Amino acid sequence: MERKILSARDYGHINLRLRERMEELGLNRNQVATAAGTRFEVIDKWCKGSVERIDADILARLCYVLGCNVEDIVTYEKD
Repeated sequence: MERKILSARDYGHINLRLRERMEELGLNRNQVATAAGTRFEVIDKWCKGSVERIDADILARLCYVLGCNVEDIVTYEKD
């Protein structure tokens, strides 16, 4: 294996695009939280990009509710 993490910036970062997807559909945080069966605070963190750990179940719920694929709301960007 040739790739090693030498600093926190070497591996890139994850972008959360939930807010943009919600805006495209004209939905607010309360609507998405209710439809996804989760708390407002969870959706708020996703919208602000302050999620520390991505919960696969929440991600699946969001994709279902918003009628999209994972790559529509989560992207990887190399630095």
